[in-house]
Amino acid sequence: LGSLTKLAYLELGKNNLKGKIPASLGNLTSLKYLSFGSNYIKGGIPNDISRLTQVLYLDLSMNHFSGVFPPGIYNLSLLESFNIFGNGFSGSLRPDFGNLLPNIRELYVGSNHLTGLIPTTLPNISNLQMLGMEFNSLTGSIPSSFGNVQYLQTLELNNNSLGSYSAGDLDFLGALTNCTQLDVLTVSENVLGGILPTSIANISIYVTELSLGWNLISGSIPHDIGNIINLQTLLLANNLLSGRLPASLGKLSNLGLLSVSSNRMSGEIPFSIGNITRLEKLYLDKNSFEGTIPPSLGNCSYMLRLRMDHNTLTGTIPREIMQISPLVFLTMSNNYLTGSLPKDVGSLEHLGTLSVAYNKLSGELPQTLGKCLLMEQLYLQVNSFDGTIPDISGLVGVKEVDFSNNNLSGSIPRYLANFNSLEHLNLSINNFEGKVPTEGKFKNATIVSVFGNKNLCGGVLELKLSSCLSQELEKRAKHSSLSKKVVIGVCIESPMSRLAMSEAVKELISIRESFFRSRRRAGLLRLGFLYLLRSKEEQTTLTEESAMHAPAAHGGSCTRKSGKNTPAAIGIDTTL
Repeated sequence: LGSLTKLAYLELGKNNLKGKIPASLGNLTSLKYLSFGSNYIKGGIPNDISRLTQVLYLDLSMNHFSGVFPPGIYNLSLLESFNIFGNGFSGSLRPDFGNLLPNIRELYVGSNHLTGLIPTTLPNISNLQMLGMEFNSLTGSIPSSFGNVQYLQTLELNNNSLGSYSAGDLDFLGALTNCTQLDVLTVSENVLGGILPTSIANISIYVTELSLGWNLISGSIPHDIGNIINLQTLLLANNLLSGRLPASLGKLSNLGLLSVSSNRMSGEIPFSIGNITRLEKLYLDKNSFEGTIPPSLGNCSYMLRLRMDHNTLTGTIPREIMQISPLVFLTMSNNYLTGSLPKDVGSLEHLGTLSVAYNKLSGELPQTLGKCLLMEQLYLQVNSFDGTIPDISGLVGVKEVDFSNNNLSGSIPRYLANFNSLEHLNLSINNFEGKVPTEGKFKNATIVSVFGNKNLCGGVLELKLSSCLSQELEKRAKHSSLSKKVVIGVCIESPMSRLAMSEAVKELISIRESFFRSRRRAGLLRLGFLYLLRSKEEQTTLTEESAMHAPAAHGGSCTRKSGKNTPAAIGIDTTL
């Protein structure tokens, strides 16, 4: 290869190449286009690359290169496009970078291990259009002089350590309003502080992506943010922003992602959000939004992910949200929502995660919940839902189910045992009753929780529930204490021989056994007692009242009426 000195174009990208770049590559001094992108080449870049002084396009991206940033690159003064994205280069860029490579239009050095400052000479490259330095360990400030780069379209500086969590970190934002062709600005996940300048609303109307999340930016979102009419991504999550969501957001008809998660924002969610009909992802969670959920969100018919959890929202869940058929992720937990879970939830056939936990919802769970066949996470805990678990036997791919801390009742559906993907099932603190299954997933007590249901029994030993047999005996004992006792008795008023007495006893035993057999079939009684009362001097008569109070353990007695020659009394005590 090194002998092809007249070669001008060499494209070797995406060929699964391994090994190292040979030093003889430096012999190809006529090269204008060179690409080794997306291979498995490792090692450093030989210094001989500095001899390729005619090269305009150099792509070394997505390999396993390592070592310090190749110093030979600084000799390629005609270079217009340079890409080393996705490697393991380290070290810092020379402060005079922009002076040595003044013709660069596209510079991609992201996803490496670069350190140090952004060279202040980079903004001197007048034709610079694309600058990607994301996913490194760069420090210092973002030069405001980027505002002088007239043709700048992309500035990606996210996932570094730029800034100092202090005022002045965001001065560059005001300067960038001069970059009228700016399309992408991402500075998320740095250490930027200060107040978000209102001038951000005056940035180029061509900006499609504005990402400032995961910093310590304070202040509020400018009221005129809707001026950036071509915005498709607005990412402001994990900052210290306060105030309200501007109603002008409704003008951003092309917006696909809006995230203000984990800030300090408050006020009501503007009805105008529903005008963003192309919205696919809306993240409003972990703020202090109040008031009701606007039904206008139902107009966002392309919505895939909606997060509104951890706010102070009140009112009911709008049925209109249940009409957004593409939804795959819906969380409204940790609010103060009331009412029931809308029956239309079954219309969300693509829903994979539903969380309405920690609210004040009540009523029975809708049967249509069983139509969400792609459900994987279902969180309904800490509400006041009642009734039985609806038929969700079709949710065979569900992984996590939490119904705990409600007022649900009935038996535990046995089909839950056959959910092969189930990793967590929490049914605790409800009013479930009956036998806990012991097969399938219920064999593993580490993934099943049923405590706080006093009428459950059985299950595996690790669940520490009472046996169903002992529970049934306890129930019968309670039932017996409330039952009516009936005594079938005969008081014999005239003297009889022992033989006559014996025959009478046999007859009564026969009557008793026949009576018991018929009642046992109905499961209505327990074994009573046969008792004999012998008294040659008393004449007695059996009454219902005396039978009701006859102690079962010691036999009953005939109420004394009159007479002196009664030899015996015979009776049977049964419990209905």
